[in-house]
Amino acid sequence: MSASLSAARRARELAASTAGPAVDVLVVGLGATGAGAALDAAARGLSVVAVDAHDLAFGTSRWSSKLIHGGLRYLASARFGVAHESAVERGVLMERTAPHLVTAQPFVLPLTSLVARGQAAVAWTGLRAGDALRLGARTARATLPAPRRLTAVETRRLAPALRTDGLRGGLLSWDGRLTDDARLVTALARTAAAHGARVLTRVRALELTSSGARIRDGLTGEEGEIRARAVINATGVWAGGLVDGIRVRPSRGTHLVLRAERLGPLPAGLHVPVPGEGNRFVLVLPQGDGRVYVGLTDEPVTGRVPDVSEPPETDIGFLLDVLGSVLDVPVRRTDVVGAFAGLRPLLDTAPHGRSGAAPRTADVSRRHAVLTSPDGVVTVVGGKLTTYRRMAEDAVDAAVAARRLAAGPCRTAALPLVGAAAPRVLAGLRAPGRLVRRYGTEAPAVHALAARDPRLGARVLPDHPVTGAELLWAVRHEGALDEADLLDRRTRIGLVPEDRAAALACARSFLADEGAPGV
Repeated sequence: MSASLSAARRARELAASTAGPAVDVLVVGLGATGAGAALDAAARGLSVVAVDAHDLAFGTSRWSSKLIHGGLRYLASARFGVAHESAVERGVLMERTAPHLVTAQPFVLPLTSLVARGQAAVAWTGLRAGDALRLGARTARATLPAPRRLTAVETRRLAPALRTDGLRGGLLSWDGRLTDDARLVTALARTAAAHGARVLTRVRALELTSSGARIRDGLTGEEGEIRARAVINATGVWAGGLVDGIRVRPSRGTHLVLRAERLGPLPAGLHVPVPGEGNRFVLVLPQGDGRVYVGLTDEPVTGRVPDVSEPPETDIGFLLDVLGSVLDVPVRRTDVVGAFAGLRPLLDTAPHGRSGAAPRTADVSRRHAVLTSPDGVVTVVGGKLTTYRRMAEDAVDAAVAARRLAAGPCRTAALPLVGAAAPRVLAGLRAPGRLVRRYGTEAPAVHALAARDPRLGARVLPDHPVTGAELLWAVRHEGALDEADLLDRRTRIGLVPEDRAAALACARSFLADEGAPGV
């Protein structure tokens, strides 16, 4: 089947899903884990419907640091299983399933007067241990280079914005870096569709049972039922709202968005140690689109879980303070052109202390859990973006076992996503490198659209690289139904409110030309 998602396909497949016979698996939630579960189940030969109340990557999966971590931080707390699993999944993405979207990113940890020599020695030991994780995961050295020590001159060359006073050198390390987390989810959903899964956005699950869900079409308001032999709840921080007994402790991770010129050239990202915390860092990550992300926090969230979390001023101030501890010229609040916050769906299994207070979310395990309710609904919670594939595999395994479905083995560890190819193939594509890093083998097709029509070749904004061709491609092939899909998820123009407002009319014009239902 085709990997293209469109409004017309959605309408056909929604009608077939509510009027037709029961499918093998219904997946609720289309973040990385839900889209991964839809792909896993479809690749095993099962019939699949996957729904989301909003859009692909609407929730947590678009608010990450855009990194595919190798599990280094978990070694410090002796979570060896989680660390190894992370390193293995990083290698799967970088070398087999998504080498167009996940590449090696260098990071510099500056050794300033705020980093004691003993702390620096511990950090160096940790980086060497991280390299051992790479080796244990059988990820090639060519994929992830070895860490090394830097002189002060080398450190400044990789991060010219650093303060020179007290700078005695740095530590260079490498990790996996996503071009864009929302694009990973889009690739997962489209690959699932190519294997026969029906991927339906703007479809809200009102009630789950072991035999399916009562749903509402977010475009028409009509209600119906999707019948299924197995149901997987992959709604992250909202999982407890659909299945009783699920206890999630959301943790807020906030990032700042800066214009790249504010920090100057950044050939590498930065790990900036948080004063007073031995194993916590603020990340500075250049995006290659004229922006830089700075994050992240790890703060518990109580009360109602919002659809979109807002970054509080306390988080913004904390990140600016840590960043200012190493920069030659501090970044001010007025330099922050955007900010975003995501909620991690951590499973609350840790015992509370004598005072009755829950432990910090920073101390809650990132290991995922798959829970089957008494009536057979499978819920997957916890984990992190890096390990989405393993989480999806475990959830589908549980659903197959609970409902005794006839299914083949998991294939996703070796199943390339849409656009994936070996690095030498990607390097030979006749398309700009920026498009190759976003679309992989589909980049020449996107580039051809731009070459045929000056309107499509023009940038949506003068200071941002996204072109009209990318918006049109998103409507025709990536399931974008309205301007928010285009600006906030298929592209990331919307992370800067000023840019979003400037691009809104352009996005609406492309949607209107294609007859999109969200216009």
